[in-house]
Amino acid sequence: MREMRSSIVFLGSVLGRTGRAVLSSPGGCEIGLRPIDLHLSSLRSLGVSIDESHGEINCRLDKHISGGVISLSFPSVGATENIILACCLSKGRTVILNAAREPEIKDLADFLNICGGKISIGTHGTVIIDGVTELHSAEHRVIPDRIVALTYMSAVTSAKGQVTLRNVDTSAFMSAIPLFESMGCEIKDQRDVLTISMKRRPKAIRDVRTMPYPGFPTDAQAPLMAVLCKGEGTSVMVENIFESRFKHVPELMRMGARIKIEGKVALIDGSENLYAAAVTAPDLRGGAALVIAALSAQGETVIGGIWHIDRGYENIEKTLSVLGADIKRIPI
Repeated sequence: MREMRSSIVFLGSVLGRTGRAVLSSPGGCEIGLRPIDLHLSSLRSLGVSIDESHGEINCRLDKHISGGVISLSFPSVGATENIILACCLSKGRTVILNAAREPEIKDLADFLNICGGKISIGTHGTVIIDGVTELHSAEHRVIPDRIVALTYMSAVTSAKGQVTLRNVDTSAFMSAIPLFESMGCEIKDQRDVLTISMKRRPKAIRDVRTMPYPGFPTDAQAPLMAVLCKGEGTSVMVENIFESRFKHVPELMRMGARIKIEGKVALIDGSENLYAAAVTAPDLRGGAALVIAALSAQGETVIGGIWHIDRGYENIEKTLSVLGADIKRIPI
């Protein structure tokens, strides 16, 4: 858990099933303050006793979860997932207001419903969980990873060329498609197949703002910034989700990128060329951004800290090699 923050979802699943959960305080990418207050306050409102001490979160249910109404002050994906998991086997109905609306929330609900759960996703961020007595085994296909798709789209836009992505669901990232088209990409969307073609230097984008779904995802901010480092003109990116998600910027600047940070705003003055350097991945998406920058940089770039990248991409170097990139992993 100290390595991957998403491990916090074990809290709701273990607690809902056994009535007790003792977890390590979560770690993960250092992209700013990401408190789990919403997770804990929501569970407390459902009758969970929680003690935080010595780096542990000790949760206990004296009786059982009988349901209730939880209004989230922010549509947190993790908090929404934890509440759903904790309440699957409750004794009553739980309603989440202002719940996260990311596609992964619906996918979780679909899986649990196949297992015998009773979860419905309403409009405008409302989730209703009716507790059941038990869940059973089932088969379920996980939805395509939209951030991985956007990462490879960013790579093509930066390095030029044409790539076809299969098993994609563009409805999950429609807010991003116009941004790639405005940079000069040609995109053909045919059901679960997307072809992206780029023949020129990307154009700058005047206003990119990360927002909760269905807005532009914060996880795609760093990969897109790597593209805009080579854009024609000045681009503006506003990070509205996390306050410290620009840790990849100093590493990009080592490669010749011209970026200025003012609070939550990044001003990117595009350069025609980037240059090779020894850089280190500061986090998962920042590491992907460095790979994208290196694909079109002059010279040989060496990227350290790739264990960050491995948490979100399966053999990224093999996929890019198939597409024509000169990239390899060096065993240590």
